[in-house]
Formats: sequence, structure tokens, C-alpha cells
Amino acid sequence: MRVAIHTLGTRGDVQPYIALALGLIKRGHRVQLAAPVQFESMVQGHGIAFAPLPGEFLALLDTPEGKAAIAGGQGFSAGLKLLKYARLMMRTLLDAEWKAAQAFAPDIFVHHPKAIAVPHMAEALQCPVILASPLPGFTPTSAFPSPMLPFKDMGRFNRISHVAAIRGAEFLFGKMLSTWRAEQLGLARRRTPAVASNGTLYAYSRHVVPVPPDWGSDVLVSGYWFLDSKNWRPPDDLAAFLADGEPPIYVGFGSMPGVDPGRMTAIVVEALASKGKRGILALGGGALTAEHRSRHVHVVRDAPHDRLFHEASAIIHHGGAGTTAAALRAGKPMTICPFFGDQPFWARRVMELGVGLSLDRRALTVESLTAALAAMDDPPMRRQADAVGTLIRGEDGVATAVGFIEAAASKLRAQP
Repeated sequence: MRVAIHTLGTRGDVQPYIALALGLIKRGHRVQLAAPVQFESMVQGHGIAFAPLPGEFLALLDTPEGKAAIAGGQGFSAGLKLLKYARLMMRTLLDAEWKAAQAFAPDIFVHHPKAIAVPHMAEALQCPVILASPLPGFTPTSAFPSPMLPFKDMGRFNRISHVAAIRGAEFLFGKMLSTWRAEQLGLARRRTPAVASNGTLYAYSRHVVPVPPDWGSDVLVSGYWFLDSKNWRPPDDLAAFLADGEPPIYVGFGSMPGVDPGRMTAIVVEALASKGKRGILALGGGALTAEHRSRHVHVVRDAPHDRLFHEASAIIHHGGAGTTAAALRAGKPMTICPFFGDQPFWARRVMELGVGLSLDRRALTVESLTAALAAMDDPPMRRQADAVGTLIRGEDGVATAVGFIEAAASKLRAQP
């Protein structure tokens, strides 16, 4: 079976799909992964056929406009502030995705929710399509509101909030999609595809977000799709730091850009010192800086979470779906400082599970972070984090997802 996987976003939106691709390849399927060009070496390094997509969307986060939107927004609002820039890039992206799909000629599509053109391409190529998301929010439910909204519960409006999120792409880009369908795909002008999805996959654990009772059998919460770094070894300086004292606190904000990296780093370094803690600062997308040096802090550019988190005593991060998953699997307590998007949602879930805390990044102080460090030492929180980690380590999300894709494709082939 030829499987086209399309995804867009930061590393957390790409890495799980690499794991899924490897699971499909292991089962004998041919896979092409289409993702921003910035991830070309990462994807090809795993021996996966790669279709590069324009990287302007990802680069937008690190522009002055992107940083300003993130600094002033939280949840969905930051994305809305960047919308006028995104619209200018959309047509080039759609054309690149269509070119990649035509060249590969897939038997089935699997796509991230941000890859909004895939259902239209599936209609044009007359092949099935499965939505695959690292977070809930694309299947209506009364159990909780859309993760893209900053609310814990909206009561009777929970279900409609998901409908609004599902129709969001149509609202924002519908006119452009309708024109593009006609001009590039040769289809009738319409804002939504004329074919329905053949299933929905959610790449997180049911132990983190329970499966709502109002979801059907065409929806599967598979468990996380982890991509392990089996051959990674810590550099000598990092290995020496890890061996030189108590397990450190990991502090990193993934691909998030530097809104005020000097201030953020100074707060972290001082809070760690006040509690007598050692720390590893991961610079990532620039939210932290290497300028603040201290004997109790070691700076790294990047390191695989699946390896380094096991060496840490606790995790401080931005709340991205992938980083949250890795911290949960490691069984470590955490503090989340959300930037935007679904990050506040994961922060709420972590608190509700009793495995961590959430702090407002914009109002972060040495005192509030020092209090969080003390709270993460609390024995009940550490025991709960370890218990959740044990449950997650018992799942095989990739294998479960591959089975779902194969079953959906087989069912469709059997239809007259």
C-alpha cells in the first residue's frame, strides 16, 4: 500500500509522523512524508521518502511579527494575529502539496489537521483519507471544549466549539480553497471536500485524555507515536554534568521563538539557584539564551527528549503535545509555561492528572518558578507522575495506528 503522510508545523507536528511512517514501512508499505523543508534531513535520516513543502509558515514564528503575536497572545489568538501573513503563503503551499501527491500517487492519505488541502486532493485522486491529529478537537464531543479555546468547560457549548474548530479552515481559507480546487484539481468550486474522511486517528494516550463516550468506532485514540533516539549519546560535557551531581531540572521551550530570552533565562537560573537545583537549559527555537552561565546550569542546543528526560528530576517546558508526551512517558513531574495554540490545553490536563503545574509565561517571576520547583518535589506528585508514565510506557501507539490504517484500507477495498 502506498501511504502519503502530509503534516505541517513545528518539530512536534512532524516527529510523531516520522514514527508512524517507520511503523508503516516496517509492515511493508511504501510511504512518502510531506512536511516543511526544514525537516528534510531529519526525515531522510530515517530512510523515509520526503516531499519538501515551503518553509515560510515555520519561519514566520521567528520573524518580528511572529514573536509579537506570540508575546501578546495565548491559545488561538496568536494564530489569528498571524493570519494575514499566512494567507499570502497558502497558495504556494497548496501547489507544492498537490505536486507531491500527484508524483507519489498514493493509495491512501494520512494527514495532520493543518494540511487542510489533503481531503480535496483525496477527492481528486479518488482515494481514501484519514485525519491523524496529535490532539483532540476534530471530532465533536460534549465531554470537553476544543483544545484551541482557553476554557476548561463550556457546558452545553462544548460540542459546538469542536464544530467551530473543524469549520475554521473553511471560514479562514474557504474562498481560496474553492478557487484552487477548480484551477488546480479540476473539481467543482466548493469550500469543503465532497468526500468524507475514512476515519480519525488521535496520537495521544487515553490515560491522558479519556475517550469520550460519544465518539464512534471510526475514531481511535491510539496512544502516542514516539520516535526514539536509540543511537544518541550525550556529548562529553553533558555526560560529565549529568554525572557530577543530583539529577537536574530540564528547562526547554522547544521550537518557540525568543520573545524575551534574556529575561526568561535569568528567571530560570535564579530560581534554580534559590532552591539549590541544577538545570539543563535547551536553547531550541530561542526562548532561552546561552548568555547566562553558572556552574549549576548546563546549556545544550538540542537533545532528544526520550533520552534526556530520563536523566532529569523534573521538566519545565512550553506544553507542546510532543514535549508533554515525552515528559509524561518519562514519569517526571512538570511545569508548563504555555505560549499559544493547544499548549494551555495540555497544561490543564497535566494539572488535572496531578502530575504538574501551569504558570503564566508572561507573568513569570523568580518567586513563582521557585514555588513550582518546590511543588514538583512533592512526593504525591512524583508518585502520580511515575504511575502515569508506567501506563503510557505500556502502550504501542504506532502499532495500534498502523493497524487502524490497514483495517480502514482493507474495508474500503472490500466494498463493491
